[in-house]
Amino acid sequence: MKILYAIQGTGNGHISRARDIIPHLQNYGELDLLISGTQADVSLTQSVGYKLHGFSFVFGKKGGVDHWKTFKIMNLKQLYTDIKRLPLEQYDLIINDFEPVTAWACKLRKLPIVGLSHQSAFLSEKSPRPEHVLPQWEELVLKHYAPVKESIAFHFERYDSFINTPVIRKEIRELEPTNNGHYTVYLPAHDDVTLVEHLKQVKGVKWEVFSKHSSQNYTVENVEVLSINNQLFNKSLASCEGFLTGGGFEGPAEALFLGKKILSIPMLNQWEQQCNAEALRLMGVPVIRKIDDLFAAKVKHWVEEGHVIKVNYPDETEKVIESLMKKYMPVISC
Repeated sequence: MKILYAIQGTGNGHISRARDIIPHLQNYGELDLLISGTQADVSLTQSVGYKLHGFSFVFGKKGGVDHWKTFKIMNLKQLYTDIKRLPLEQYDLIINDFEPVTAWACKLRKLPIVGLSHQSAFLSEKSPRPEHVLPQWEELVLKHYAPVKESIAFHFERYDSFINTPVIRKEIRELEPTNNGHYTVYLPAHDDVTLVEHLKQVKGVKWEVFSKHSSQNYTVENVEVLSINNQLFNKSLASCEGFLTGGGFEGPAEALFLGKKILSIPMLNQWEQQCNAEALRLMGVPVIRKIDDLFAAKVKHWVEEGHVIKVNYPDETEKVIESLMKKYMPVISC
């Protein structure tokens, strides 16, 4: 049996999750890997058969997407060529983690495909959305960026029958959580200079800021800025008191699993992150909408009054993959 596992390469969460899923998929046949996207800071240890440009957005420095840089790296001609030329007919099963090239290729060719992603959770109306916003095009983009009809999903809670709790990486599960008193920060849509300016105002706290926008490590007063490094980040997260992050999925899920208190600042005008932040808010995690003059005071309040949200995220990755294979291996309906 030949299996293709197509993975989104924008952000780190998809690839991080894939590291744990791949060994289980390999138990069921010959596995090929495909990654599309340009913004990941982590990589797979396994050989990748297809590396595509895909359709990615670029993190900005002011809390949202850098639309100009996103436009500059966009290559619709290459995207169309990849959709037309991918040799998908040779595969018995195509699994998609929010990857647009294979999703659209399968849709246009009427080939069977199954989603295995966090984003698939938004196929259910039971997944939280912000009540104060009436989504229109944002919801359409989320559902049609990498379209699938059949899916197995992950979210912070089991909001629907096909939604599972998060895949927590083995390397995170094997950590021994401690509390050294510092706070870990990962806000890829904000530049380190801005974060330093605000966080240094929260005295008596050491901040370890992991930045996509700095290639050099440096320290300003009580704020240490570090370039992205998976091993150092895991160590910092495991030993921190709290995690200041965006509205992503894997990062907050891992922090919840490790018993860390969380403060979320979802990316501006990014619907998925707004939805994730709403789910976190409903769980009891405080959410800040933007960095402004009141930001330092809000962070200080969280440092002093924030608390840990208890979760139960058992290791069910093998069980999830077994369920997927039993359901979709014989035949998949388009």
